[in-house]
Amino acid sequence: MLKPTFTALRQLQLRKGKGQVGRFKDYRLLAAVLGVLVTTGPVLWFYTWLHKQGEAEVSVAASWTVGNVDVQIGRAVSVLETLAERRINGCGDAQLELLRRAMLTAGPVKELSVVSPQGRTLCTDRGDAIASREVISSAPTADPRILLDVVRLDAGDERMLRVRRVMPSSRVSLAALLPAELLLPLVTPGGSRFAGYARIALPDDTVVGGLGSDIDAALRDGLMASRARSDRYGLVVTTATARDSTLATYHDVRRVGVVVTGLLALIILVGALLLPRRERHPFYDIERAIGAGELVPYYQPIVDLKSGAIVGAEVLVRWRKRDGSLVLPSTFVPLLEPTDLILDMTRSIMRQVGEEVGALLEYRANMYVAFNIAPRHFMGDTLIDDIAAAFVGGPISTSQIVLELTERYEIEDLAATRSLIAELQGLGCRVAIDDVGTGHNGLSYILKLGVDIIKIDKMFVDAIGTEAHSRAIVDTLVDLARNLRMQIVAEGVETFEQVVYLRDHGITSAQGFVFSPPLPATAFIQLIEAIDPVGQKAPRAVLTGEGVLPVPGVPRGAAA
Repeated sequence: MLKPTFTALRQLQLRKGKGQVGRFKDYRLLAAVLGVLVTTGPVLWFYTWLHKQGEAEVSVAASWTVGNVDVQIGRAVSVLETLAERRINGCGDAQLELLRRAMLTAGPVKELSVVSPQGRTLCTDRGDAIASREVISSAPTADPRILLDVVRLDAGDERMLRVRRVMPSSRVSLAALLPAELLLPLVTPGGSRFAGYARIALPDDTVVGGLGSDIDAALRDGLMASRARSDRYGLVVTTATARDSTLATYHDVRRVGVVVTGLLALIILVGALLLPRRERHPFYDIERAIGAGELVPYYQPIVDLKSGAIVGAEVLVRWRKRDGSLVLPSTFVPLLEPTDLILDMTRSIMRQVGEEVGALLEYRANMYVAFNIAPRHFMGDTLIDDIAAAFVGGPISTSQIVLELTERYEIEDLAATRSLIAELQGLGCRVAIDDVGTGHNGLSYILKLGVDIIKIDKMFVDAIGTEAHSRAIVDTLVDLARNLRMQIVAEGVETFEQVVYLRDHGITSAQGFVFSPPLPATAFIQLIEAIDPVGQKAPRAVLTGEGVLPVPGVPRGAAA
């Protein structure tokens, strides 16, 4: 009785043991499957995400380029419409003068011209047509008055887009020449360099311009490509990213995915141990640098072209880091301009200028310092309060202060800005328009804001010896400044020939490396004391809510 029972129990235990082993094998299989999923999941996700990012980048680049094309052509059309209203119908002296004046506000336009109905160039803003423009192809737009031509310059194979304004009631048409590179996506909407290929063409596939050596090969071999069309002007934009120009390639993704997967746990551990607990603000370093006084003023002398005397200095900012290295403003000022940190930086620079060169300017009444002021600083009464806090009671008189407002940025409320400028002028300060001719507002700021000084941008000075229209622009600005009783200053002067030309054509003051680079305070002070060791003490003034009041005993107007 016991033996059969024992045998039965033993067989039952063996069967249970085999079942447990089977279940253990199942668990190991499940763990292996989960391990594979955990290991390969990030690879697949990373590949999918990166591929979508690449496709989105190429698509955004195409759409952004179409938007840029519409904007640039629209600006050219606006200039042509203005000329059409002036009824230009030939190449007489009066018509050529209108073309030259229009170039002052033409923005992206390289050349304005009068053409025949067949597209032959009759004359340009530089005078009678000397160089021909070979029309490769033409295309209509949604506006029947506007035609687009692809033209080749006779000097080589360079192509440009010509926007033609047809005037049915006239025997001629007006045209504006746009460089192809102005329309191409040289940078992404985020501000980085566009690493890919692009092409802009008419609807008949006539190429206007291209970016990259061989876009057709990129289209054949590339992983991603996108096309977009301008509804307004019909131009077709094609963008592509080749396999060897981006991270989004199969080979790179596999390698990066394996590395990412293998180091995922280690990264999390190191991140938890080493990274700060609090997320760091992107402007933390710059905000700390402002508070620590690491953003310091440099002084570029402004020279009287007739006497050779130094009459002032433009204050430029540099970031002097704790290790002694210098960072140029182009790397950090654009980040600050949309924020209130730009106001903190300007206040700090003004305070340092008062401390560094206050004693120097106190004994030199005819010298001034010019500050670059961001557009947001011209809103409200903040600027007046900051000037009062930095200079009232100090050695620098408000009559020795020039505030430079750049023309590159749009002013939303011209009337309010004009009122603020009038208040600043009432305090004794002078206001200058910087970068004249490079923005999109032309002469409107000069005429409407009532400024005291015009500053000619370096790009026009550089082209004095090579481009006739730049010389015409300089001469026109000189005449305008003389008629409006404004001072005119040329920036970026680098050669003696430029100095002679500017002086002979009525420019009173200039700055640039031909005279001196921007100098730190100690070098600038040594330079001024070596040239003018005595100086003349500037009369003091008191700043009030109504303006600058002279100290008792000093005649009114002496500080100005």
